[in-house]
This record gives sequence, structure tokens and C-alpha cells, in this order.
Amino acid sequence: MPELPEVETTVAGLRSVLEGRALLRVEPRRADLRFPIPVDLRQRLTGATVTGLSRRAKYGLIETDRGDMMIFHLGMSGRWRIDPAEIGAHDHLLIETREGRLLSLNDPRRFGSVDLVRADAWSQYSPFTRMGPEPLGPDFDADRLAAALAGKATSIKAALLDQRIVAGLGNIYVCEALNMAGIAPTRAAGKIGRARLVLLVEAIRSVLTAAITAGGSTLRDYARPDGELGYFSKQWRVYGREGESCPCGGVVRRRIDGGRSTFYCAKCQK
Repeated sequence: MPELPEVETTVAGLRSVLEGRALLRVEPRRADLRFPIPVDLRQRLTGATVTGLSRRAKYGLIETDRGDMMIFHLGMSGRWRIDPAEIGAHDHLLIETREGRLLSLNDPRRFGSVDLVRADAWSQYSPFTRMGPEPLGPDFDADRLAAALAGKATSIKAALLDQRIVAGLGNIYVCEALNMAGIAPTRAAGKIGRARLVLLVEAIRSVLTAAITAGGSTLRDYARPDGELGYFSKQWRVYGREGESCPCGGVVRRRIDGGRSTFYCAKCQK
């Protein structure tokens, strides 16, 4: 599933083509993805000018001069394609600008979503009302994290995947950040001292920043809008590297937690 760095990279790619451009054509090619596509999407967006693009957690936000905002989620296999050579069965939403640029939301498994809200009320969009702070934003620090984790017996890995505690983190980058911070993924979240949480916050920021710079991680069907593949996977410390060497010299192990693979090093993560 595309995580925060992949969505950030996607938004940056769309910004270069969409920002300041008028939308000549908006064409949903099916009625739904994971959820129904708004029936008035075509009417409200056709002819509008895109005034800004941003991200909240794993969602992309596209704002227009009509006061509407399209919110998209890439689900498990979604990606935007810019000027595709041909349109296929999995291209479910087409957007064409007056300059003749064509964008396609391609989602073979259809776990993504497209929604439309008023831009002045986007923060009240249902998924956002339950979210914690952005991990790269000013509101995320060791004190805020300590308060959110206080009294929690759940594992630190499960806690970091909880979007109510911190928004946008996924399996890959939680595994990487915990390794960088030297914290075992199974450690009880509420029993981690503040000094170690400072290291964890720094590790989360460092891992996400490096991943965004690298264009994200190529996993399954993800690619940047320009078709290029992200190459952060070449920098993974532990994720997907079972049996290989951790940067500390230990051996990377793998376990299954909640149906997801957890990669870690027992030597340096305590």
C-alpha cells in the first residue's frame, strides 16, 4: 500500500501538471472504487481551475477555485498516470487540462477512493477528524507522542500504525524507524521513556524525509505519476531483508503481527 512518502511524491508529481490549470474534462469511468464516486464529481470539477494540491496522512487533496476539494486515496494498488500511452480497464478516473495533459487514476484492485468536499470544511472530512498529527509537522514531538502512548499496553509498532496517534505511518516506515531508533517493535508503547521517544521521533522524521527524497518505495504496483519507480527500497535497513545483515551487524528477523510482516533486529532493538 502506498504510504505517506509515496502519496507526498504523487502529490508533487500532480502539482507540476495540475496547479493553476483549468480542467477541460473530468470523466469517472465507473461508479465506484472502494466507495461510490460522487455522482456530481464531473459537474463540479469540469471547467474549474486547480488552485492547490496537498496531502493529509495517506490522502491527496486537490483544491479548485470553486471552493471544492477532491480527496483521493490510493488504496492498495492505486497510482496516477500522467499522459498514459493508452487507457486501460483499470483507469477509473480521467482528468484532462486545457493544455492537453491527461491524468489517469489507475487502480487494479479498486481499494482506493475519490471523494469531494467543500474546501473550507476539509478538516471535518470523516477520516480526518480521528487522525493524530502529521509526523513531519510541528505538532509531532516526543511530548505529544508520550501523551498519546501513556498507559498503552499495546506494542509500539501497533501504536505507531494507529492513525489516531500519528497520521500517515505504514508498515514499511514504522519498521525502518523503530530499527533506526533501536526500539523493539514488541515493546509496550506506554513503557518507553521520553529519551527514547525523542530518538524515535527523530528516526520517523529522518526515514520519511529520506523516502520522499528517493521518490518513495517501489512495492507491488506503486510508481510515481511520471512512471518512474521510487528507489528508497534500496536504502531499507530491515524491511524485506529477513536473514540479511542489519546495519549494526546483527541478523534481520521477521515475525507476523496482526497479519503483517514485522522486520527487526534482536541485537540492536531492545
